[in-house]
Amino acid sequence: MQIIKDQEFEGERPLYHTSDLILDNVTIHAGESALKETRNIEARNCRFEGKYPFWITDGFKISDSLFTEGARAALWYSNDLVMKNCRIEAPKMFRDMKRLSLENVEIPDAGETLWHCDDIKLNNVKVDNAPYIFMHCSNIRIDNYEQTGNYSFQYCRNIEIHNAKIYSKDAFWNSENITVYDSEIIGEYLAWHSKNVKFVNCLIGETQPLCYIDGLVLENCRFREDADLAFEYSDVDADIRGKVTSVKNPRTGRIVADSYGEIILDENIKQPANCQIITR
Repeated sequence: MQIIKDQEFEGERPLYHTSDLILDNVTIHAGESALKETRNIEARNCRFEGKYPFWITDGFKISDSLFTEGARAALWYSNDLVMKNCRIEAPKMFRDMKRLSLENVEIPDAGETLWHCDDIKLNNVKVDNAPYIFMHCSNIRIDNYEQTGNYSFQYCRNIEIHNAKIYSKDAFWNSENITVYDSEIIGEYLAWHSKNVKFVNCLIGETQPLCYIDGLVLENCRFREDADLAFEYSDVDADIRGKVTSVKNPRTGRIVADSYGEIILDENIKQPANCQIITR
């Protein structure tokens, strides 16, 4: 492995088409595509300021590094990334990638991040200002995660989440095979039009959650008072601890809770219209 240490680069493609390279305390200043078309790269204690530094990179590790606001769209069309202890201040990161692992990573401006990626592992990651994060992603495994940003996890497949705090309107829309454990999911219109959705030991908040779902399961979950008009047109098997403010027209299944503020079953309910609503 060639080692480049304590150096600075700028302009167009300064390290284009390199391989088997270690960058140690290197700064990439303004410019484009510093490490495009590369393989087997390790970057540690580095600073990235220019656009598109890692495009079409195959096999790379990035640790203890900073991507400034100017390094937007830094990681696209690449595979086999391991990133640890980094801060990413630029939006539109991680597109069309496979096999990426992020640990101890902070992304304070995560707009349009993680699109069309497959085989994603996140551990101890925090993202803010994150509209449309995880669009069209698959095979996602997350632990210890915090997020603010609407329209997240849309059109996704095969998601498993543990110990998360997710504040997101329209989260998990049109997605399939979702399991969330020990988490807070706060945001209106949660998981509409999805399939095979399961929440275990979770807190659900804000209006009209969990509607139009085929195969919805809740185990030992709680609803905030503002989580009203729940389960409309869903196929549901729910065990809820505490009160549910209101249930509206569940299509089929079984709901058990300690109490209900209101149960709405009107002429608009869809067949088979046989959901059991039980007070524990």
